[in-house]
Amino acid sequence: MELSERRKKILSIVVEEYIETAEPVGSKTVLQRGCLSCSSATVRNDLAALEQEGYLEQPHTSAGRIPTAKGYRFYVNELMKEQKLTAEETEQINATLSSKIEELDKLMSDVGNLASELTHYPALAVTSGTPATIKRFDLIYIDQNTFIIVLLLSNNAVKNKLIHLPFSFEEDMIRRLSAVFNASFTGIKDDEITTNLIVSTERSVGDVMGLTSVIAGFAIDVLSSTKVSEGVISGSENLLKLPEFQDPTKAHKLMSYLSTSADFNNLPNLSPSGDVKVLIGPENVAEELKDSSVILASYDAGDNMKGIIGVVGPTRMDYSNVAAKLSYIAEGLSQLLGGSSRPPTGFGKLMIKGDDS
Repeated sequence: MELSERRKKILSIVVEEYIETAEPVGSKTVLQRGCLSCSSATVRNDLAALEQEGYLEQPHTSAGRIPTAKGYRFYVNELMKEQKLTAEETEQINATLSSKIEELDKLMSDVGNLASELTHYPALAVTSGTPATIKRFDLIYIDQNTFIIVLLLSNNAVKNKLIHLPFSFEEDMIRRLSAVFNASFTGIKDDEITTNLIVSTERSVGDVMGLTSVIAGFAIDVLSSTKVSEGVISGSENLLKLPEFQDPTKAHKLMSYLSTSADFNNLPNLSPSGDVKVLIGPENVAEELKDSSVILASYDAGDNMKGIIGVVGPTRMDYSNVAAKLSYIAEGLSQLLGGSSRPPTGFGKLMIKGDDS
């Protein structure tokens, strides 16, 4: 059912007031803030209707209303206004990003600290390589027990391994395997190097010693390593300052997840740089995040690397303000690391749950 303009206005007031105060919002507050040309009875009826439709909920019988995850989602998608950063905020971000930082892990730590300081929420900074494939196999025969595997990857990285085995093999076998691997194992992902492919290769070259499995195993390990994401979490202690996490058990559960279990490989894909994605409450995959919201922005880390800067906090979050700050940081990182010429604007394209376009 489509919301009327008045109910959209009322929902927007409730969300923004609750974000600011962390207190349930009643009809009197809505009238005071909204300049609505209607009676208090009409506002009460609209609040009840919004609750019935799942946008609001009433924590106690005599209390006002607070937004639900559905209410926050509608607000983010339809009602939220873009915010621009203050001159002080942009200067702080620019100063941090322009500092001479030589190590990527130090950069991620600094950026995570900056995002946490600006938003007052725990922040994450992640970089990951674009999954690679193998462009060429070179198998170099050394002696009857030893050969070298050399892999040229699609990102132009070179990986090699010395293989020494307790049994002997002929140089001709290594040449045949090199030809077959270049014909059948290049340009594919690690999960496409299947048992069936390995067995069929063994049969085609007459490999009864397991050399094919040794080479394929190294190829799988190398390709898998290109997908691993590395990241840092900053400012987890900020959770303790929020009303939603005054319960030590609840705060400890989320802080423990962030410090030990956060799966950086399970973050959603974002593209292009600077675009923002908002995941509200139940939209998050991890059970530990079902009562939280996550806002993420992507950046180009250079050298076929990509990154994500984000924050984790309660669903009662100033989404527009946080999105603007993360987008500006991400665009600045893309300029610093990826050579992007796109000037930071402070607000990228907002991507809703499930929209990876």
